[in-house]
Amino acid sequence: MLIPEDYLERVYAGFLGMNAGIRLGAPVEPLEWTYERIHDVYGEINGYLKEYKVFSADDDANGPAFFIRALYDDAKDRELTAEDVGRAWLNYTRSGIGMFWWGGEGISTEHTAYLNLEKGIQPPYSGSAEKNGLTLAEQIGGQIFVDTWGLLFPGNPEKAADYAAKAASVSHDKNGIYGARFIAACIAAAFNASDIHEVIARGLKTIPKDSTYAKIAGEVLDFHWEHPGDFRACRDFLEVNWGYDKYPGVCHIIPNAGVCILAMLYGEGSFARTIEIATMCGWDTDCNAGKIGTIAGVLYGTRSIPDYYRKPINDSIVLSSVSGYLNIMDIPSFAKELALLGCRLAGEEAPDMLVKSYKKENLYFDFVLPGSTHGFQTDFPFKLFLRHCPDIGCMTKGSLEIFIDRMIEGEAGKVFYKPFHRRKEFNDEKYKPAFSPKICSGQTISMKVFSDKWQGEDVVLTPYVRNTFTEENLKLQPVKLVNGAWNEISFIVPDTHGAVIDEAGFMIESPSHLLERAFGKLYLDEFEVSGKADYTIDFRKQAMEFQSVMPFAHHKGKAVLENGKMKCSSDEECSSFTGNYYARDYTVSADVEPVSGGCHMMIARAEGVYRHYRAGFDGHNKVSLHLIDFGVKKLVEVPYEWSHTETYRFEVTCTGSQICFSINDEKIFSAEDSRFASGMFGFSVLGKGEALLSNVACKEL
Repeated sequence: MLIPEDYLERVYAGFLGMNAGIRLGAPVEPLEWTYERIHDVYGEINGYLKEYKVFSADDDANGPAFFIRALYDDAKDRELTAEDVGRAWLNYTRSGIGMFWWGGEGISTEHTAYLNLEKGIQPPYSGSAEKNGLTLAEQIGGQIFVDTWGLLFPGNPEKAADYAAKAASVSHDKNGIYGARFIAACIAAAFNASDIHEVIARGLKTIPKDSTYAKIAGEVLDFHWEHPGDFRACRDFLEVNWGYDKYPGVCHIIPNAGVCILAMLYGEGSFARTIEIATMCGWDTDCNAGKIGTIAGVLYGTRSIPDYYRKPINDSIVLSSVSGYLNIMDIPSFAKELALLGCRLAGEEAPDMLVKSYKKENLYFDFVLPGSTHGFQTDFPFKLFLRHCPDIGCMTKGSLEIFIDRMIEGEAGKVFYKPFHRRKEFNDEKYKPAFSPKICSGQTISMKVFSDKWQGEDVVLTPYVRNTFTEENLKLQPVKLVNGAWNEISFIVPDTHGAVIDEAGFMIESPSHLLERAFGKLYLDEFEVSGKADYTIDFRKQAMEFQSVMPFAHHKGKAVLENGKMKCSSDEECSSFTGNYYARDYTVSADVEPVSGGCHMMIARAEGVYRHYRAGFDGHNKVSLHLIDFGVKKLVEVPYEWSHTETYRFEVTCTGSQICFSINDEKIFSAEDSRFASGMFGFSVLGKGEALLSNVACKEL
């Protein structure tokens, strides 16, 4: 058996560890933060350096989350190729924004590789030293996108290294690829290694012995053997012999490789100490702490990650791809997705518990993973304390415990999940994420709540969702909980009339008087969002945030709000995407006013920038249906007279393999195609042109 029994939990620990390391190192990442300045300002680090409201993840998390999607999109039943990963780069990345550092061609390795891919230059040549030069090829990015390759091949470092090398070759070469091999191999080895020394040794077996990467690793190992108690002496050794002054570029992999080895060795079996040392050593702090955070998380497990590193993460990160739906990541759900994929790659049947615990097309939170919270939070922490509960007398395998501390009549607190984020929740503009709501009008929210009241009157739960435009809590029917039992609660998400929902949960109240205040616990389990969404997007109730018109993510061109509409302007292309990434059958409609240019089209079933359908005006007096799959195939073309400055109601309906397109309630064509079965929706202006979009509606069928 290739898959260990505790595989899911170790994947979860690894991904938590990665995010803890990134979050710890991020505040001191820029070049202004030297090793000396970090020591001067922070001294001995033993906790997060900054309190983020919502932490916006960067390339260190984006790459691992999205580049493995090549295994879903292309390499579903065959070996991975570098070209597969190159297509994932293009398909999930918005040109010039998010995903990775857009530092300029010839400066940023990733930016350069992306431009190569756009020009049709295929991997591995797109990332080769021959094409881009050795300096660019050996920057650190080769090893910062590879965590998930290691998590997918537990106990098989050679396989993890091979896949990581293919992925890294999209943008890197030479030592850049050796770093990818080493880090992914260490992660895979950590699943069954006895200690960190074995992890490092097995990782080094996957790279050439005569490489510079292997040489710096060997010298750090030797230094640690001779000076096991002083990581700063080792850091001084690196500065003198392997410093940035010897390796050109913005962020070369070799000095940072030394820090990774150093921190793993001097961490001495402690997850916290490992990522803290990596951060105190400077250079690329978030990358180094993040990568070894994954290794240490897998090796030492969830219980090794202290609460002060884990609680601020709260099982949730935000990402920066073209899919606003996928950008809101629930870490336990992603861990389950990875574990299922790992089982598939190993040719093993996944455990029933894992299969039942993961629902791709819906939100489903069962709290089975140790310490999991699925991102739930409260607005009343003075009286409501949230934490994970492993079981309640064998009645559940896990739940969210809500401790109620002496509430009285007139007090109310919310417990909720965030299905959407606003700019004001963030401290900075880092990597500019865009979001599509994970919960929409028309869907059903269900949950189980166990009441364990110790004193006071019965607890009353009022389900609600929050309208982010009015900031109003839309309350549903109150439920008086039966004490000592599981209470099943469900409700249909109300219509928000074109506004986005940014909270979903319940309010807690009790009519208890002052002398016998409500005291006890509630347990939340099996929180699920299901059913068919039926909602509208009113641009009068949206805003421009993170350079996007919410709730869309834009690729190229320019989209802005103008007089209650979304104006899309293009020199070559302006495409906007939103909606549930996994939505299958639906009707999407919008009022479209072509202002200039000849190509204005609705997008449907979009799996990304380069994979979707589009239908609409395709040159003057023509309407077409295109299949976009890293190229354009025209499926339908029919004559239709249209003119600028008039408004037309576009409607696309996807049902099974049938795609229907209507204008002003008149059916224009119907076609059959089975290439894409699900995906986002949106709008494109192609070529030089401009259009106005309004009154968007989506109804799942």
